[in-house]
Amino acid sequence: MLTVHHLNNSRSQRILWLLEELGTEYEIRAYKRDEKTSRAPAELKAIHPLGKSPVIEHNGMVVAETGAIIVYILDAFGTDADGHRKFRPDSGTQSYVDYVHFLHFAEGSAMLPLLLALYTGFLGDAAAPIQPMIMDEIKKVLDYCEYSLIRNTWFAGDELTGADFNMIFPLEAAKARGRLKGYEACNEFVQRVWDRPAYRRALEKGGDYDYGPHS
Repeated sequence: MLTVHHLNNSRSQRILWLLEELGTEYEIRAYKRDEKTSRAPAELKAIHPLGKSPVIEHNGMVVAETGAIIVYILDAFGTDADGHRKFRPDSGTQSYVDYVHFLHFAEGSAMLPLLLALYTGFLGDAAAPIQPMIMDEIKKVLDYCEYSLIRNTWFAGDELTGADFNMIFPLEAAKARGRLKGYEACNEFVQRVWDRPAYRRALEKGGDYDYGPHS
């Protein structure tokens, strides 16, 4: 049985969505953020030294980092009885290149300026000198996402792939903070994900999640 160490209001929600789409059996070990600091509880460090979520356990192995978890799950559970690879384009195609790109882009280029905006927001006026640079970087990311989604239904072409499971969180986070105004394709992508039955099931199982359609 695969175990998901799931933290409320975190990126691990998208792992639950992936597992629901695949129809994979799994169990959730739930953790709650500290009500005052919003930090993950210390118990997570007993699972992985970083003390963050998501983390999964399967067959005696511990896997951390969302992108790595997506790759692991698709390798382990993402092939049907006919040998069809689910949520992964054929290698040697542009769709495969885009799939790999956006799988890493989500936690690389996309999340960094969003996190900088969040953390520097605690500094008040002291952060004013670097706020224009951060806002410019956020705009670059969202402009790029919009451009990509205008060209394709999903981030790696016309079919849902592992890249989309990783990309939903940055865009949900941006939307929750009012940053998707004027980004029609990005908003349509988020709504398209929210409308999927598997996403809804994942929300029901995952608990508190401020970035979803009920926030």
